[in-house]
Parts: sequence; structure tokens; C-alpha cells
Amino acid sequence: MIGNPHYGTGRRKSAIARVFIRSGKGNIVVNNKPISDYFSRETSLMIARQPLELTSHTTTFDIQINVKG
Repeated sequence: MIGNPHYGTGRRKSAIARVFIRSGKGNIVVNNKPISDYFSRETSLMIARQPLELTSHTTTFDIQINVKG
């Protein structure tokens, strides 16, 4: 699996998102909050988790996301 964490950056206008992905137990953290606290709507949670569910990796990776802007 993944030994070292992988890192990706996305930019749009003045917004920046940094994503760190590593092997883990399926924890997703956005700006130091659990994803369920960051997104209040169930639809937003579903959209954020869809790629992991599609590839059957919901409990394989820990994801840390930092968003600004």
C-alpha cells in the first residue's frame, strides 16, 4: 500500500486546497475537524466520500485536507 504520505494541491482563483493521503483507517479531516463537522449536509458528505466508496477504499486511507479561501 502507501508507505509515505502523498500530497496534492488544487487552486482556483484565490482558494487553495491541500490534500494529504496516507494508509490508515478511513479518517477524513478538513481544517482540523472531522468531515461530518465540516460539512453539515448529508449530500456534501456523500459527494466527498463517493470516490472512496467507488474504489472500495473507505477504510484504507486517512485523508487530511486544508482549505483556505
